[in-house]
Amino acid sequence: MRNRILIIDDEQNIRRMMRLTLETAGYEVDEAANGEEGLTLYGDAGGWAAVVLDQKMPGIDGLETLRRLKTHDANARVVMATAYASIELAVDAMKLGATDFVRKPMTPEVLRNAVAAALAKPLAEPSAAAQTQPLIQTVTMNGFTIVDDSESPSLEENQRRFIVLSPAGEEHHLLVEIESEVIAYVERMINRRLPGDNSFWTAQAQRLLSDFLWNEGQPPPMRRLVLRHLDADRLPVAARWGAAG
Repeated sequence: MRNRILIIDDEQNIRRMMRLTLETAGYEVDEAANGEEGLTLYGDAGGWAAVVLDQKMPGIDGLETLRRLKTHDANARVVMATAYASIELAVDAMKLGATDFVRKPMTPEVLRNAVAAALAKPLAEPSAAAQTQPLIQTVTMNGFTIVDDSESPSLEENQRRFIVLSPAGEEHHLLVEIESEVIAYVERMINRRLPGDNSFWTAQAQRLLSDFLWNEGQPPPMRRLVLRHLDADRLPVAARWGAAG
């Protein structure tokens, strides 16, 4: 069977161009017009070799779609494509596990090369910590592996536990706590409560930990971090987040 590629982009003409380019190169291609549709198609059909994902879309944006794809499948190969490229966006995409990052408008050759490079990258071997249960992994750009261990017992609803594997293979068990004031602030701003056990806060806890590892190059002291505030640019994500969490 030919490698199957999923294109997620809200612009029909862009999807058509990408599809023709990849089909000409011998790939089997399907399309989704937004993040929600792409996530459904990815989960229902299965067997995708790679995803070409637009960043700026209505509904959930490309970064949030990427995060959910990696939650569903830690080995998903995702090529981010955007006309609004910036260093910050590229860093965020790579932190969330993007395989490559290309800028629109792109030539057919650039697209084919990006997909070929993504397919050439080997899938990550499961770590020793993750082999005992189906945990979700994220790899930071500086080589730390974050494993979501929040299903462990004895956690408060506003706490998240993670296993961090250093590039040298050292294992650290860390706790991230979400302050009640932050939860209340988001409720005031979006007029809807996202309780402490909502998956939105899991994503923010992991983002906080990932940023710390990227900036400090080491796990936090005392094996603990506290989410004390939320950047304003996360509020639109919170407002769109599924109420079921």
